[in-house]
Amino acid sequence: MMRRIALALLCVGLLLAPAARAVTPDEMLADPALEQRARDISAGLRCLVCQNQSIDDSDADLARDLRVLVRERLEAGDSDRQVVDFIVSRYGEFVLLKPRFNVRTVLLWAAPFMLLVAGGAFVFFASRRKRPVEVESLTAEERAALDELLRREPPSQH
Repeated sequence: MMRRIALALLCVGLLLAPAARAVTPDEMLADPALEQRARDISAGLRCLVCQNQSIDDSDADLARDLRVLVRERLEAGDSDRQVVDFIVSRYGEFVLLKPRFNVRTVLLWAAPFMLLVAGGAFVFFASRRKRPVEVESLTAEERAALDELLRREPPSQH
């Protein structure tokens, strides 16, 4: 019975482990509202080392540095937008997990729609392609004329 309880607790612990954040206690701000703002901002910034995680979830040293930088900017009085703009100015748009919609990213946002339209057009035009005339639909005279044309030798080309 005790083994089953221990196994169940281990399974629950393993299931909850990915939800744990990489933020260490020494990084956390004393003000809970400011800390929540830092977490919200960090959740939208990409770890440049891991690339598929936010800096809030990553254990990489660069992610830690970015988390600290976010908190420093918030303590200095920057708005959320100013903090994000500061990080983007240093590391580029790639640092954003959700890229902004602007002239440089319009293709990124429009590509799925354009692929859908192109695929639909391809299917539409491919289904409307003319099919060859079936020989069975020819009359006896047409079949004889076709056979005569096929028996002729092609003219020699010099």
